This record gives sequence, structure tokens and C-alpha cells, in this order.
Amino acid sequence: MSAQPSPIAPARAELTIRGLIIGILITLVFTAANVYFGLKAGLTFATSIPAAVISMAVLRYFKGATMQENNIVQTVASAAGTLSSIIFVLPGLILIGWWTGFNYWTSFAICALGGILGVMYSIPLRRALVTNSDLPYPEGVACAEVLKVGAGGSEGVSAEEAAESNRAGLLAVLWGSIVSAVFAVVVATRVFAGDVVHYFRVGGDKGGVTGFDFFLSFALFGIGHLVGLWVGIAMLVGALIGWGWGVPHFSALAPAASSIADLANATWSHKVRFVGAGTIGVAAIWTLAKLVKPVISGLTSAMAASRARSAGNAALLPRTEQDIPIGQVGLISLACLVPIGFLIQNFATTAGHGLGDHMLALVVGGLIFVVLMSFFVSAVCGYMAGLIGSSNSPLSGIGIIVVISAALLLVFGIRSTLPVGSENALVAFALFITSIVFAAAAIANNNLQDLKTGQLVDATPSKQQWALVIGVLAGAAIIPPILDLLNHAYGFVGAPGPQRDHALAAPQAGLISALAQGVIQNNIDWSLIEIGGAIGVVMIIIDEVLRRTTKSAHLSPLAVGLGIYLPTQSTLMVVVGAVAGWWFDRNADRTSKNPEATKQLGVLLASGMIVGEGLLGVAIAAFVAFSGKDYPLALVGDSFANGPALWIGGLAFAVVMVLLYRWVGRLARSSTSA
Repeated sequence: MSAQPSPIAPARAELTIRGLIIGILITLVFTAANVYFGLKAGLTFATSIPAAVISMAVLRYFKGATMQENNIVQTVASAAGTLSSIIFVLPGLILIGWWTGFNYWTSFAICALGGILGVMYSIPLRRALVTNSDLPYPEGVACAEVLKVGAGGSEGVSAEEAAESNRAGLLAVLWGSIVSAVFAVVVATRVFAGDVVHYFRVGGDKGGVTGFDFFLSFALFGIGHLVGLWVGIAMLVGALIGWGWGVPHFSALAPAASSIADLANATWSHKVRFVGAGTIGVAAIWTLAKLVKPVISGLTSAMAASRARSAGNAALLPRTEQDIPIGQVGLISLACLVPIGFLIQNFATTAGHGLGDHMLALVVGGLIFVVLMSFFVSAVCGYMAGLIGSSNSPLSGIGIIVVISAALLLVFGIRSTLPVGSENALVAFALFITSIVFAAAAIANNNLQDLKTGQLVDATPSKQQWALVIGVLAGAAIIPPILDLLNHAYGFVGAPGPQRDHALAAPQAGLISALAQGVIQNNIDWSLIEIGGAIGVVMIIIDEVLRRTTKSAHLSPLAVGLGIYLPTQSTLMVVVGAVAGWWFDRNADRTSKNPEATKQLGVLLASGMIVGEGLLGVAIAAFVAFSGKDYPLALVGDSFANGPALWIGGLAFAVVMVLLYRWVGRLARSSTSA
């Protein structure tokens, strides 16, 4: 019997400086893209698999690179990419007029402190929800398989085949990025139209209005490919409810506006969005209600595992069972609470409107709320990630529950003691506290997925957990300047002041801030929320029937709500991408010798499209911000941009998309036959 570990084992490359640097560089790219498209379309994309593929392609040129080192790279990148979900809450402070921009250090502190709490809270849940759990963790398992293939660790995969697979995957990401970026540049010159827009009356001169805005975006197309057919169909159903019924119905009841387009957009913004909010709220509550029992069971198991472990010596544990020691977890968590308390104190004293008189209550109550609610949402999000995947978890539903809870506590706590006119300060405080909790929720939503990947590739949990902390800090460093740049370049739909062309929808932030205002100011038309809630109930019933009676069909109530809530500019191309992705996968099943490899290249191509256009979107936003012009790169005038450019852009988009899919199919065949 050998009691000593192998002397070779400690030399294995895992948590390395080069791996961290590569992870941080990938983070800069993917986080920027996620922030831009999260604000534009209300959807973000999982960065684990694209990061793993890029990492494998780069590290293969370094001596001693290992599968576990590649795992650290994707862990850093995915943690930072997931933290970009803070955009679902933080822009709400702009939307209510409390902030005019994103102060770097305040925004960094919110992201970093909340994110680190999310990492710490997920550590005691690892054994219960990962090691001793049968949860599927779809994205974690898929990422582990990609890492194994890249390392030649999958059965029947040689080193040469793994290298060829890496090369093909990197090419798919690269060309997807290049094509989408080039198309975005041509659109910025206005030689190609960016979108096809048309508004019209329904039901005669006295009837309502409706319309559509078909945005020619490779990134939205790629998002559709990634979310899949049934999510795309659900979003289409939502868009048809919103613009086929909601906008015509409510616009017919509204006074005449200056133009059909103004009336349609005002009706959607002030009426239909709140119907969508009701649908999203009911769908989120239903999703979370189904998880109550499993979450309680998971927490009970986690505490039991912690007690059992405390009786032994952690140093004698197998390497694959070594977490960050629980004492360090506690100290780091407490260390985070000190600056969080300072942030709350600073907010209360500078906000005015009487909040400073309740500073002690707000600081103590705020810290208790952050501690308890962060742990609760970390457990819920960790379980949801294991059940349905990080990308599909209803994070917006978590944000809704947290902000309503915060707003209600403020209403019943100090609202009656504040002077008239303090409502907006309370709304801002509720959003501020919610943003810290939401950062923890977003990170916990990702962490356990990464830890599942680590379990499957023989990683050391403690090293992966430190990598998660580094990923959080990297994401927190890059998110605030991107947010501030996009705010000054485009602005957000519904923010005070004149609306700029192509203002970013920021749908979840708009919804969450509107709900906070509704609770504290009691100024929401609750009948609209109730209509949306009824639609949500109907969608839940339809979804449950489909899941019980068919093999794969479903109609996600959350996606339906998102389709109602988002402008058609953000949804229609996602639907097209979802249908095209379904066709691509179906064709791969019929014609490819290795359909899974072909499908994976399709996923990487779609991820590249999002990254390329996302980065160009940030770059073009810089030109807009510094030039003060809406179209600083324009080469043609309005007459061409609104005429021939529509047909040229649409035709070019369709042709390029067909060619890309055909090229990926050939690339898959050549890589599997090599």
C-alpha cells in the first residue's frame, strides 16, 4: 500500500501564469461581446466551450500543456463572461435617472465583491450538487468532452485527430468572427442596411398600428443557433403576441401620435413591455417553485458533507476533493462584507432625501439582506445550472424576486418616515443592493457548471476555485468601461432625455427597474402585469402538455415573455438563427460521418459570429461617442441607405450565411477524415 502521492503528480501543469494570462485575454474579448449583446438583445452566450477551443489551439504550442491547464483557462473566461449578466440590473440606475454614467470604482466593487461572494457560497455546495449529485450539468459535461477530445483523452481519438479537431474549431471561431465583424463595418458605412423596418395600420384608419424591425445581425443569428429551435419558436410566439395583438390593441385605444412609428413604439414601450413583464414574472416564479424541494435537499446534503469532512484531515484528502479550506472561505466572505458595508453607507449618506438619517439601519439591514439572499440565490442558481444549464437558467427571474424583496423591505421599513419626493432614492437603493446580490447569483450560476467540468477532467477543485476568483476580478475590471462607453454612445431605451438612434434595449434592466418603481411608487398599471401573468399561466400549461406528450417539443414560458418584452429588432433574427441552426444540425445527422463533431463546429461558428460583431459593436460605439455623430463611418447618404442598401444588405447577408454553413460542413468532413 502506498500512502504517499506520486512524486510526478505535483508537476502537472494546472494553475499556471500562462493559463491565467490566456484566460484573461479571452475574457476581454468574450465579456465585451456579452455586455454589448446582453444590452442589445437581452441574451448572453456561454463562453466555456469557445474559450476551451481557443485555449487548446494556443497552448498546444507550449511545452507541458495539459487538459487541466486548458480547464483553468476556460474557467477564468467563463467566470468573467458570466459576470457580464450584471447588465441585467446595473443599467437600471441609468434608466431611473439616478446615475448619468457608470463610475468605474463603484461598478468594479459591485461586480467584484458580489462575484467573489458567489464563488465562496458555491464552494460548500460542490459536494452536494456536483460530486454526490445526478444532476446532468449539460454545459459542464459538453465542455469536459471538448477538453478530452482536444487532449486526445476520448476513446478512439488519437493525438493527430485531436490536433486536427482543435485546428478546425479555431478556424470556425476565427472565420465566424471575421465575417460578422466585416459585415458590421460595412453596415456602419451604410452601404448595407442595418435593418429592415416597416410600420403600418391594421383595421383601417381608426384601427391600431404595428410593424417590425428586422435587424441584419450575424451575432443575433448566432445567438439563435445557440439557443435552439424551441427557444426560437417560443420567442416568435412572444413577438406575435406583442406585435400581432398587444401593439395593435393598445394603440387603437391611444390618442393619435405624430407618426405611425412613434405610436407603435410608444405603445410597445409603455404598455406591451409590462405585459411581457407579467409573463416573465409568472414563468420565473413557476421555474423557481419547481426547484424548492431539490434546493432544500441539496443544502441539507451540503451541511451534512461539511460536518463529515470537518472530522478528518483535509491534507489527506485526494487532490480531486480539495476545496479552498472552509476557514478561508469564511474569512474571505467576511472580508467582502466590510467594503460592501462601506458602499451601502456611502450610498445612503450621498443619496439625500432623508436616507442618511437611517444610515445604520440601511447598512445593517443591507448587509443581512446581501448575506442571506446571496446564499439563497447561489443555491438556487447552482441547482438550476445543474438541471438545465447556465445559459438557460432564468437569471432575470432571480433578479425580479430579489428586487421586489428589497423594495418591499424598504416600503415596510423606512418608507413612511421619509419626506415626500424620496421615492426615487429608495428605488435607486433597491437596485443598488439587488446588483450586489445579482452578481453573486450570476457567478454561482456558472461556478458549479465549471466545477462539474473539473470533476470530469480530474482537476483540483481548490485551484479551479481560485481561477474563478481571478476570472471575477478580470470581468469586474473590464465591464464598467464598456458599460460607460455604450451608455454614452447609444444610451438605453427608456432612459431620461432624448432617445438616440439604435438605443440599446437593456430589457432586463428596464423590467427590473420598472418593477422596483412600481412597488415603491405604486405607479404601475397592474392590469397589464395581470394580463401578462395570465398569458404566462397559459404558456406554462402548454409547455407542460408538450413536454409530457412529445419527445422534444416545448415552449419555454420565459422565452415567450422575453419575446413579448423585447423589440422585434432583437428577436426576429434570433428566430431565423434558431431555425437555421436546427436545419444545420438535422442535415449533419443525415449526411455527416461524425454528426456531433459537425454540430460542434456549428456552435463554434455561431460563437465566433457573436464575438466578432460584439467587438466591432464596442469599437463602433467608441467612434460614435467621440465623434458625436450617429453614423461616423457613413459613406453614403440617406437616400441610398434607405433604398438600394436594404436589398443589397439583405441579399449579401443570406448569401454569406449559406456559404458559411456549407464551408463548416466541408471543414467538418475534412477534419474527421484526416
